[in-house]
Order: sequence, then C-alpha cells, then structure tokens
Amino acid sequence: MSEPPRRILVTGACGYLAGRIIQRLEKMVGVDQILATDIRSPQSKFSSNKVAFQSLDVCEPFPDLLREHRIESVVHLAYVMNPGHNRCAAWRVNVQGTVNLLDACSNSDVKQICYLSSTSVYGAHPDNPDFLTEESPVRPIKGFQYSEDKAEAEALLADYADRAPDCAVTVLRVCPVLGPNADNFIAAAFSKPFLVAVRGHNPPMQFIHEDDLVENLMFCLTEQPRGIFNLTGDGTIRWSEMARIFGRRLLSLPAPILYGLTGIGWLLRLQSDSPPCGIDFIRHQWTASTQKARSELGMSFQHSSSEAWESFATGKSVSASHRVH
Repeated sequence: MSEPPRRILVTGACGYLAGRIIQRLEKMVGVDQILATDIRSPQSKFSSNKVAFQSLDVCEPFPDLLREHRIESVVHLAYVMNPGHNRCAAWRVNVQGTVNLLDACSNSDVKQICYLSSTSVYGAHPDNPDFLTEESPVRPIKGFQYSEDKAEAEALLADYADRAPDCAVTVLRVCPVLGPNADNFIAAAFSKPFLVAVRGHNPPMQFIHEDDLVENLMFCLTEQPRGIFNLTGDGTIRWSEMARIFGRRLLSLPAPILYGLTGIGWLLRLQSDSPPCGIDFIRHQWTASTQKARSELGMSFQHSSSEAWESFATGKSVSASHRVH
C-alpha cells in the first residue's frame, strides 16, 4: 500500500460526513496536517493538533491558500446538500466553489483531488437499467439542482484532469450516506409522521453506511486512483420496506396528484423538501453497480443497503427514546 499524503485539505469541514472523515484522518499514521475549511465555525474543537481550522467561503477566490499550506491532497465536500429555493446561492457554492478550488489547485503542488459526487447524476428515469455503471450517461433530472450541480462540477473536474495530468482526480459517485448519526435530506424526510409514495411504484433504493464510505475514501487518499467510481452498499431495499422499518405510514397517491401537490407546495414555499421533479427518485429505479470499484480497486463494503438503513433507523429510535426520558 502507498503512503498517505502528509498535508490534506478538507472543504466543507463542519458537515456531518466531513467530521467523520477528519476524525479518521487524525488517526492515520503519516498524515501531518489537516486543513479544515468551512464558512461556519466548528461546533466543537478537533481532537488533535493535526487539524487547523480556517474560515473560508468557497464562493470567493482563494488562489494562494493551498500553496501557502503546502497541501498535497484535497477532499472537496463543500456543497449545499438540501433542496432550496435560492438556486443562484447554491450554484455559487456547488459549482463556482469548485471553480475556485481548481484555480487554487492549479496554483499549488496538489497531487490529488477527491470529490464526493452522487449516483443521482444518472437520474431516476423509467428506462434505466437494473444497475447503472460509470459508463452510463449522466442524465440528472431536469430541475433537480443537487444532481445538476454535481454533474456540472464533475465536468469541471474532468477538464482539470486533462489539463493537469500530474494530479490524480478521483470522483466518487456515492448513493445516499446513512448511519446512526446521519444528518441529510434523506434523514430529514423521515422526520415527518408519514411518507408519500407514487401509487404503483415501489423502487429499490441503495444506501452506503458512513463507515464504509469513510474507509473507502481513506483508501483513495492513500492509493490515489484516477477516474470515476460508484460506491454503494450491497443489495437494495424497497421504499415500502424503509417506511415499515422506520415505523412510518406510507401514503400512496396517483402520480399526477402527488406531483401536482408537491409542485404547488414548492411554488408557494409551503414546503422546501423537494421540487416536484424530486418525486422521480421514489418512482423510478436509479441503482448503481460497484463492480468497477471492486475489480479495479479491490474495494469492499461491510454493510448492505438494508443494514445502513437499519443502523440509521435504530439510531434515530434510540435518540428519540433519550429525548422522551
């Protein structure tokens, strides 16, 4: 196995997943410094002096930062995760922030960029195959900004990889990440007393456990593979089964009614969970194959999609029980 980079930048460092990644990096032998950046201040102190925090708005250029800190590898996590009505503000973080990061990389000795993308860039379409591969076309659902911006950022990274052949660009297309402490839009959806479903549709879903994602990302930082790799937990779990395990009622509505109600709620800002096009993700299959990551990199996954979901559901149940008592 190769040696890990000594000096690493983690953008979006105050996010739930970034915190797990930084904790793991702190324990990695050979890592000397972790530069953690975010527009927010961390809620708690990092556990070692390996970590230096710097307030940074990726929307603004920072051409000299990486050179000044002699950064060797970058984990780019700064991203607006949740759907919102201010598309311009989100685009500035998601896409312009990537432009600014790549400008800084070009002005430094960075040898690797690891970007966390999403399997949602394939889109949830009725003609999708059972398992999408890295060669499948990128077809984000029109109007679903999260996926559209991920696809645009991926294109920027591909162009940079062509222009900077000495830099290993690793793009990890990850399905929704779950675990006992998950804090993302999937977790938020299940905070509601009931879930909606499209009548006649019960698609298989994929999840990756936070531990599997962190361990495989550590592998990428050490081995520095080039290219795009899907990362998902083994197997799938149906939307209805997810609701049953979590103890939520499932309200099935005809597609025209569900899309219409969601659209009205979004337009009038009565809800900010998702625009109507987001319903496609619980209507059509968008499962991805991990064969390339397994065969080319030897990656493995200790938790299935079902186990990742159950760990999240159990964690939330325990948390709710503690609040009651």
